[in-house]
Amino acid sequence: MKTKDELIALLIENVEEFNSYVQENNKSGIDLTEIDLSNVTITDAEFNNVDLSSTSFSDAHLTNVKFENCDLSSADFTRSTLSECYFTGSVLNGTDFSYAVVDYCNFNEADMAGSVLQETDLTNSDLSTSFNLNACRFDDGTIWPDNDMLPDDFDGMYSADLSSLKDDEDEGSNQDY
Repeated sequence: MKTKDELIALLIENVEEFNSYVQENNKSGIDLTEIDLSNVTITDAEFNNVDLSSTSFSDAHLTNVKFENCDLSSADFTRSTLSECYFTGSVLNGTDFSYAVVDYCNFNEADMAGSVLQETDLTNSDLSTSFNLNACRFDDGTIWPDNDMLPDDFDGMYSADLSSLKDDEDEGSNQDY
């Protein structure tokens, strides 16, 4: 079994060998939790059944990367560029995509609960079969794909409801300070 450092080096230096290793060893599970892949460029990698929770991909460039049945809970993709990536069956609870460009990516059967999509560009990405998208955080700067690429029950309209931030004690109080 390779160490995390050996796997990171293999991923960066020889993606084909990395993919073969993952395919041969994913039955026992591969632990790449809490690793730092910030500012890297990754193309054609296959993370199948890999635990990537709390891993940082911030400012990374990912093309045709497959995250199939992965645990990406609390992973960090802030300011990353993702193109033609697959998140099929992955857990994205608390995953941060803030300020990322996520273009032509597929979130088939991905659990999006708690994902952060603030000012994220999701143009052309397919979230239609993802679930818990209503439980993600987004803002008016989030760019959504067309409605046919979103779940039927999802409403991507942002409303800043600040009324919930008022203190109950302030209600009815007309004191001048």
